[in-house]
Amino acid sequence: MLTTILKLNALAFVVKFDQLLETLVTTLLFVFIGLAFFAIALAVMGRATPFSMRKEIEEDQNTALGIVIGAMLIGIAIIIAAAIHG
Repeated sequence: MLTTILKLNALAFVVKFDQLLETLVTTLLFVFIGLAFFAIALAVMGRATPFSMRKEIEEDQNTALGIVIGAMLIGIAIIIAAAIHG
């Protein structure tokens, strides 16, 4: 009984072979779009700040700035995931 349930759940996530190429291309497309948005967001934040983000994080060990940048990236990731999901 338990093995039957585990086999059904494991097979539920498998993509059919004829749909594999389409799924892979779609996934890679969304990955590159997401990376482009991350790069644009970091560039905008770098231009908006009056200081060097690299210097603040690496040399001055500014933890607060690292948290702000991480929170911004998580927010963008949530927005991109919602847009992809529909």
